[in-house]
Amino acid sequence: QVRLVESGGGLVQAGGSLKLSCAAPGSIFSVNAVGWYRQAPGKQRELVARITTGDSTTYTDSVKDRFTISKDNAKKTVYLQMNSLKPEDTAVYYCAAGAGVLYGSGWYEHALDAWGQGTPVTVSS
Repeated sequence: QVRLVESGGGLVQAGGSLKLSCAAPGSIFSVNAVGWYRQAPGKQRELVARITTGDSTTYTDSVKDRFTISKDNAKKTVYLQMNSLKPEDTAVYYCAAGAGVLYGSGWYEHALDAWGQGTPVTVSS
């Protein structure tokens, strides 16, 4: 399993913005779909956004029109721009790469090639 490195989390007031970054040690993002997931206390880890190798993007309904996922293959980095943040967006955010990202909204670790330790996001009201 390849270890990805997330960064950019922090504390922000409701309505604010944060940009998360996910860096990979190699070209894994060029050959795998990449997803941003989040896990709030007491809840299951859920897929928030994903981007395919062809740059097609998908978002869960609760973040549509607020979050944007993007990829820079040259920098080996995937981003998650989060705008108009709400308290319910509070969670630890993880990035992952592999076929499991395409399976659905859940965390399919057996089908992932790489993931990170997560970066916490706290949105205060």
